[in-house]
Amino acid sequence: MPSLSLSETLHRLVHAYKKQLRSDIAAQEIDLPVTHIRALKGVCRNPESTAQSIALRMQRDKAQITRVLNELLQGGLITKIDNPKDGRSQLLRPTAEGENIMTQISTSERKTVARMTQALSSAEVDTFIKLANRISKSVDEAAAAKSGADCHAQKRPSSKPKDPIGKGAVEARLMQEHAIGENHNE
Repeated sequence: MPSLSLSETLHRLVHAYKKQLRSDIAAQEIDLPVTHIRALKGVCRNPESTAQSIALRMQRDKAQITRVLNELLQGGLITKIDNPKDGRSQLLRPTAEGENIMTQISTSERKTVARMTQALSSAEVDTFIKLANRISKSVDEAAAAKSGADCHAQKRPSSKPKDPIGKGAVEARLMQEHAIGENHNE
């Protein structure tokens, strides 16, 4: 059996994680959509959370996140307090029920990770984390560079950037392994 391409492997891993996590969350009888869970997680982890900071963290439209946050408010999972540093915004805080749900979600995440990594040694898990963080950092840096280039595009003509870490070789390999434009349903 031929080995899977890098893109197919990443795709399968993401979907396996999502599927297992959904199953573990459902076993806890938590009836919240993923977007609501991610927003609640952001509120619980950052005492300076605002609707804007959650939208930026989740890379979603602020109007969409405002609707999600309003549903969490109506469900009694978060509250709003006036932001003492900025009178125009409000800080978001979890309620006791929101913290309880977050504890259950954290338990589900730990179970999911344990199941998915049971065949790996701790050294293999450490290596995977380092590699995945490097990949994520590379994506973030490329997005930041593109965003910066977009801002300066009107000031000067664009020139092709140098390829100091061999990204072109990685892109070429991905193009060979995987047909560009192939649609993967999530």
